[in-house]
Amino acid sequence: MAPQRPLLPRSTPAGMGMSPQAITTLLDKLEEQGVEGHSLMVVRRGHVIAEGWWAPYTADRPHLLYSLTKSFTSIAVGLAIADGLLSLDDRVVDVLPDHVPTAIPEQGRRLTVHHLLTMTVGHPTDSLTEAWELEPNDLTKGFLRVPFSTTEGTKHVYDNATTYVLARMVERVTSQGLPEFLDERLFNPIGIDHAEWDRVASGAAFGFHGLHLTTEAIAAFGELLLRKGRWGDRQLIPGEWVERATSRHIETLPLPNWKPNPDFQNGYGYQFWISRHGYHGHGSFGQSCLVVPSHDLVIAFTGAVDPTDALPALFWDHLLPHLDAAADAPTAAHQHTLTNQLQHLSLKPVPGTATPTHQPQPSPTKATIDASPEDSALPHETPVLLAPTDSGWLLHLGPTLTLKVGHNEWQESSPLGRPVVAAGAWQANTFTADLYVITTPHRVRLTIDATTGTATARWNVVPLTTPNLPLHLQAPLMTRPDVA
Repeated sequence: MAPQRPLLPRSTPAGMGMSPQAITTLLDKLEEQGVEGHSLMVVRRGHVIAEGWWAPYTADRPHLLYSLTKSFTSIAVGLAIADGLLSLDDRVVDVLPDHVPTAIPEQGRRLTVHHLLTMTVGHPTDSLTEAWELEPNDLTKGFLRVPFSTTEGTKHVYDNATTYVLARMVERVTSQGLPEFLDERLFNPIGIDHAEWDRVASGAAFGFHGLHLTTEAIAAFGELLLRKGRWGDRQLIPGEWVERATSRHIETLPLPNWKPNPDFQNGYGYQFWISRHGYHGHGSFGQSCLVVPSHDLVIAFTGAVDPTDALPALFWDHLLPHLDAAADAPTAAHQHTLTNQLQHLSLKPVPGTATPTHQPQPSPTKATIDASPEDSALPHETPVLLAPTDSGWLLHLGPTLTLKVGHNEWQESSPLGRPVVAAGAWQANTFTADLYVITTPHRVRLTIDATTGTATARWNVVPLTTPNLPLHLQAPLMTRPDVA
């Protein structure tokens, strides 16, 4: 893949008033606490002062953002409002009249753009699953049919379907798809030419998740917000919208199944979380764009973090105290240490040998998948064939999926459109390989027991759309919007 043109200028931490030791300590703490990072970029005073990718992740690859996508949809709404095509008081039923169910609760008729942006529509829980079950072919209609438990505008409940409806409203008033609208108005002017979107079965972008961007594109988005929508000499987003979208509109409560995290209990804006320090867009498993105007700081992070309670507290604890702190007195040695650490970040390949103990010479190994674990990535009894090559193996999973697996190195293949980077090894009579769906937070650990002829394929963190591995290797991912 050709290298992308840099979107932001570069500097050193010391050159922008930050201690390189602070970033070194942060990286150490991420490792110590078992936080699986995929990328990190720190921007101070408009300059990238630290950037690193944990191999096999690389700078040029886009990464699935999950719900960080919502913050981009919010900006699309603001642009449509600035164009006079939409307003905060516009009702769903008026903008999308062909998606209004026959039997709609009166409260459903009152829902406005503001209620959707703040997720204060009145549903008791995330309505996505129920809306989809009520109307399999029309999520907007299903959303309006889900019963309400509180008056609109009074209580924040994290509700994915609100953002899906916002995306459809933007598309209706602009006569453009959400991806095309954001390409024209946001991504292309910044210099981002590699935005990818997952879509529902109809072909529409999810809106509430599914955007893939590189780490630098995430950081550039944060910098654009920090500068109140200005990029160079162009005002891409009205400053008033950035201010409104990133201000607290409603109190937030602890998220279901999450440990208490103060950076998610400080209020909600328009598809942005208000933090203890500034605000942030957030996606499942640690996809983050953190903006701290008081410190002229942007942090972009991707990873596979579950649970996410370690973040963003680690950033606050290890970066903020060391901004403009004369006592830190960085030296050339400190910068060299940080540079070396950033260049050698890695998720290590599975250690072991090229052959099992019972096979002195490389030969094929057959097995079948045991799908009894809940986090299985493949159906029960999927046939597995591991065939040795000069540099590793060819892994055949069923009749249509073949992946390259390296030994002591990462090898890449794209059998269904989306790349997989994999490495593996034998330990006694057990073969283990890590299969990274490299443009997402997700990895499958495949284990083959040559003695019993059984294998398992388990996700590190189960994707929120579907556990089916072959589906995740299709680009774009086309599925029903069953994110819970």
